[in-house]
Amino acid sequence: MAGSPRVGRVLSLPAVEPGPGAAFDDLNVGDEFTSPGRTVTEADIVIFAGLSGDYNVLHTDAELMKTSRFGERIAHGLLGLALQQGLLTRAMPAGGDDVSLGLKWKFRGPIKIGDTLHVTARVAGKRDGDAPGWGIVTIERRVLNQRGELVQEGETEQLVRRRATSPP
Repeated sequence: MAGSPRVGRVLSLPAVEPGPGAAFDDLNVGDEFTSPGRTVTEADIVIFAGLSGDYNVLHTDAELMKTSRFGERIAHGLLGLALQQGLLTRAMPAGGDDVSLGLKWKFRGPIKIGDTLHVTARVAGKRDGDAPGWGIVTIERRVLNQRGELVQEGETEQLVRRRATSPP
């Protein structure tokens, strides 16, 4: 049509639908998982400071931090915690409807700009959930940098759906 604005095509990706993932019954105590690596960038730290409102000089003042025991700015501990969660979802066959129930966490060392992190995880325990059709899985997690140094560790509890069974 003459005179009408041209409508361009929009690239659209399909929605990401959670796959069936692993059911409670598929996970065994002792199962181990290792994530791929991810390098922490200055942009990660700046964006996390803005998102969280945590502008502590540990993360934002390069000149002051040169004289600190770290020698440079370090990432927020909670940024490391968030990154490990994302990394581990790339390594474990989690279901789309798993629910995090809680965590115990320790910050063991600094995460610096340029550090490449990966996560190792082990299923440490399993027990029945309160609701039928669900179980609770305890997962021990360790966050390591490219030198194999432990920077964070802890454990989480996940509520995981049991595999549906057909009636007899």
